[in-house]
Amino acid sequence: MKEFKMMSPKWILLMVTVIIISCNSVEKESELNVSEATVVLVKYKAQPEKGSEAVSELTRLIEKVELEPNFLNLKLHVDPADETNILLYEVWSDVDYYNSAHMNTAHLKEFIENSRNFLAGPPEISFWNVENEFKPSK
Repeated sequence: MKEFKMMSPKWILLMVTVIIISCNSVEKESELNVSEATVVLVKYKAQPEKGSEAVSELTRLIEKVELEPNFLNLKLHVDPADETNILLYEVWSDVDYYNSAHMNTAHLKEFIENSRNFLAGPPEISFWNVENEFKPSK
């Protein structure tokens, strides 16, 4: 018969931390009433032959944006017929934060400066309030 060894305190702490982080990310989305969220659509046009570079640079930017307060979700879309058409579907809990603090972050300012190398011009940004959310019924 094999003996069970006690788990080390470090291992237990690691497991508890992972569980807490998982629960917090679920709570973040469930705490916010969907009607309170603001959807931000950001349409980019990359320079010819620079669609992949634009997606790569946007991905690097998004990795930093995800850490900001009031950020809830973001989806990056690429037009299958034209890779230079890129759409970000962003969900934020506070539109005022988005328009002020987010727009003044160092990572966004750096992206804007570097984007002259791969984007055809500034993006088109529009704001949308969620009226209703529909999910498949199971």
